[in-house]
Amino acid sequence: MTKPYFSALFALLLLPSVLAVAETVTFPSGEITLHGVLYKPEGTGPFPAVIYNHGSAPGMMSKEAFAALGPVFASHGWVFFGPYRRGQGLSASAGPYIGDQIAAAEKAGGLSAAAATMVRLLETDHLNDQFAALAWLRKQSFVQSSRIAVAGNSFGGVETVLGVERGGYCAGIDSAGGAQSWAQAPELQSLMTRAVRNAKAPIFFFHANDFDLSPSKTLSAEMNLVSKTYKLKIYPPYGESPRDGHSFGYFGSDVWAEDVFGFLNQHCTK
Repeated sequence: MTKPYFSALFALLLLPSVLAVAETVTFPSGEITLHGVLYKPEGTGPFPAVIYNHGSAPGMMSKEAFAALGPVFASHGWVFFGPYRRGQGLSASAGPYIGDQIAAAEKAGGLSAAAATMVRLLETDHLNDQFAALAWLRKQSFVQSSRIAVAGNSFGGVETVLGVERGGYCAGIDSAGGAQSWAQAPELQSLMTRAVRNAKAPIFFFHANDFDLSPSKTLSAEMNLVSKTYKLKIYPPYGESPRDGHSFGYFGSDVWAEDVFGFLNQHCTK
């Protein structure tokens, strides 16, 4: 999280101060308790809402992303809910960190074992955590339960695609989903391809410069083949490297906000 973060932080400071304060909440996922951060627009609502799935960054690194994104969504009239899945951020004590689990699998069985572990965890424990967050959000009086979207970056983009297949969302925003893992994980390609072909809501795929643009290009083409609604946009380079570009979904809202909120407001109308 390099130079682009600071420009995003500066923009954040210009937003109304009431929108820059996050509320920490807890919610159950099976037998474990998870934590998340909540940003609300001014007023009592009810408002449309988005569940934002963080990526694989360890520890509290996703806090910077949520701090940049939450006020942007709130200033556009959307509740922002950033749940921390097990093993990460405020939910670090709720289970093992997915990065450690993947690394252990690679040490024991090589890249194929690592890829299989990644896919298994993303479509089970971590998807369960996403749906637990959704169940909690739907019960909140300040949320329009028929207007809940899902979004995410990197691993969170993968979770977004899986969520759209089964979660009953009104729309999905996939930023750089699978960009670091796609080429090495045929199982991930199959999983995400199946999910978009069964998508129950429109998906907006976007990247800037990144490690790999093929996931979004391939998945949007699959949606086109089965006559599903989607949008694909590749933005100009962001920052100075693919790593900077990979964080574009977190810190580049001054570039993508008009497109993202246009897409959400078009498809989340009930």
